[in-house]
Amino acid sequence: MISNSENNKVYLCGTIVSQGVFSHEVFGEGFYEFYVRVNRLSGQADTLPVTISERLMTDDMQVGRTISALGQFRSYNKLEGGRSRLMLTVFVREVLPSPPSANPNSIVLSGYICKPPVYRTTPFNREIADLLVAVNRSYNKSDYIPAIAWGRNARFVAKMSVGDKIVLSGRIQSREYQKKQPDDSFLTMTAYEVSVSKLALFDDYSEPEADGEFALFAPRRDLHTHAE
Repeated sequence: MISNSENNKVYLCGTIVSQGVFSHEVFGEGFYEFYVRVNRLSGQADTLPVTISERLMTDDMQVGRTISALGQFRSYNKLEGGRSRLMLTVFVREVLPSPPSANPNSIVLSGYICKPPVYRTTPFNREIADLLVAVNRSYNKSDYIPAIAWGRNARFVAKMSVGDKIVLSGRIQSREYQKKQPDDSFLTMTAYEVSVSKLALFDDYSEPEADGEFALFAPRRDLHTHAE
């Protein structure tokens, strides 16, 4: 069985692009939020929300400085305009003194499909599938993480059912979209999701094995692996 500390792992290394803002307090421990810009290999970049304890913050965590951290991709609900909205953030558990990997944006998740996957094709016939993964956390909590798969991974996801156990790896990406307002104007919003690079569906968890900076999962005879 995979522990809750092993089923949600994130590594980020990027540039801080906003000042830390107080978010909340738990048992006297304050938490702050800021945004980190993480470059892609393509030359584009993702700007991602980060939450960090005041106990991990240092004087070096200023706009323009680089941060390298390990953590988890977490979700929470926030009331906006009387409606609940799913919010996502990278929750920092450890700040690293130097980047341990050339890949500045990596995530590994294991959890359960909690909504029927949505498969579609783009006008250029590129296959895409959206899925929502429930990832167990300590104290009987769960994080609900949206993910997007492409190509043969998308076709594979389309065959999955609610309740299926999966493991996936990839990167966290930010994506802007236009949301129509009651006055027919459009508001630019930002969505955060996992862009899947590897995906597996299996009947039972296998023991983790080392794979770069993260523990991935050893193949089994009942494990169907797809890599895009």
